Amino acid sequence: MLRLILPKLYVDSVFEITPELLKSRGIKALILDLDNTLVARGQEWAEPRVLDWLAAMRREGFKLCIVSNNSRQKGGALARRLGVPGVFRAVKPRGKPFRKALALLGTGPEETAMVGDQLFTDILGGNRMGLYTILVSPLGGPDFILTRLITRRIEQLFLPFIRARRSLGAGERC
Repeated sequence: MLRLILPKLYVDSVFEITPELLKSRGIKALILDLDNTLVARGQEWAEPRVLDWLAAMRREGFKLCIVSNNSRQKGGALARRLGVPGVFRAVKPRGKPFRKALALLGTGPEETAMVGDQLFTDILGGNRMGLYTILVSPLGGPDFILTRLITRRIEQLFLPFIRARRSLGAGERC
């Protein structure tokens, strides 16, 4: 069970994820979480740096798709502004939204990475599907109350292990 919540790579933000890094691992597509990964939760627009990062990924030939537990109305509007297709009301870590994303991207799990800020939704779901998983530190927007009261507290128990594992070379750090 523990291996299912451990990311393959741990970085502070999406800006540390470079085309060179992804290409060296055979990654051709990214499945991206929305809230607290690309934008702070509750924000209706992304920072210019995020738009630049997405544009750089596209220029380098990476396919992009958002998978979010957000509603189609809220998440879809933001995804359209970002110019990225998406799967919404995903109920991650279920496999169905990841399979839909892979179909939209036209890639297999071995050439696709999942980028997100939560161990028990993004990383667990991505690992269950055989994706290359990348954990980013949350942007710090307000979490849903259950996420804040339960999930983030449990994640805090695992983060020292993830950091130690990274420093021992078992996990990667940019």
